[in-house]
Amino acid sequence: MFSKSKINEPGPKSDTPADTEKKAPDMNQPKTGTDFSSSTPKAKPPASVLSADLNITGDIKTTGDIQIEGKVEGDIRAHLLTVGEGATVNGECIADDVVVNGRVVGKVRGLKVRLTSTARVEGDIIHKTIAIESGAHFEGSVQRQEDPLSGAKGTMAAPKPAAAPASSSADSKS
Repeated sequence: MFSKSKINEPGPKSDTPADTEKKAPDMNQPKTGTDFSSSTPKAKPPASVLSADLNITGDIKTTGDIQIEGKVEGDIRAHLLTVGEGATVNGECIADDVVVNGRVVGKVRGLKVRLTSTARVEGDIIHKTIAIESGAHFEGSVQRQEDPLSGAKGTMAAPKPAAAPASSSADSKS
């Protein structure tokens, strides 16, 4: 019989139907990409996949994740780099996480490097942590560094111009 009136409650002064619609969207209407609001954090976008029939000549640089299934002639820099079982990379691989299932000819730099049983790596590996599964083929040296990506900052696989003057100045001092 009696109900509590919202007029005397503290809060916004205006509780017209138009204001209520602004506060709570109609749940019967489908959501579009522009009015998608969620309190949960955004899902990480899926990795970019370079298909098996794709041959790339040149460097690849991304802040995201990338999965190589084809052939790349050049350096690759990413957050997570996965070299697929049938893939071949001829160049330097630089990423926070590197997973090699296929073939890499070149240096591998990563905070976490994993060579699976199907991996074939010809080159040096510079890492913070490494895992090499039984059956993986590896020719090169392995070096642990606290920050293996620090030597790879700047341009990818560019010759270090500071190295030549440093050695020539050391020769002149002797």
